[in-house]
Amino acid sequence: MTLAERLAAALTRDSAAAVTGDDHDHPAGAVLTPAAVLVAITDRPAPGVLLTQRTETLRRHAGQVAFPGGRLDPGEDAVTAALREAEEEIALPRAAVNVIGIADPYRTGTGYAITPVVGIVPPDLPLVASEAEVAAVFEVPLAFLLDPANQRAAHAVYQGRERRFVEMMWNDWRIWGATAGMIVNLSRRLQWPA
Repeated sequence: MTLAERLAAALTRDSAAAVTGDDHDHPAGAVLTPAAVLVAITDRPAPGVLLTQRTETLRRHAGQVAFPGGRLDPGEDAVTAALREAEEEIALPRAAVNVIGIADPYRTGTGYAITPVVGIVPPDLPLVASEAEVAAVFEVPLAFLLDPANQRAAHAVYQGRERRFVEMMWNDWRIWGATAGMIVNLSRRLQWPA
């Protein structure tokens, strides 16, 4: 079975174990901003996942590790937005992405409803970080991200309340918060040794 076939089959299964969002309370009827990210998995014998580190100058989430992505523009769907954002942020050509499907939606405490779009990309593409938004682009082995042993529970006080989240350390990269939550969802859904 190819990587694309394995991912497609996993995305169609029900996943009752999905984490729906950050450890935050949203008032009933809260309107969240729609956003999308691209979970770009490299098509190689040992697949990897493309991640970015945001620049320190951004107003929100400065310096954090994230999937390429952002809010939906008017009239866009999640797939279109994820592909557009990946092209803008890391120069990943839309035509190079084989979109497999949509993973479990994720709500953030900062008011976003994120749709993760899973796609396969050729390995070793010449990616270029957008200087205004992205400090670095790097690839983490999919097997590392999917291994529950690498997904550590953590907590911190934010706005006067203790918050719980997952974090992963890959070399010097700290992957945590919404990005780590979406990775945990994906690992629960895929349930295979990558």
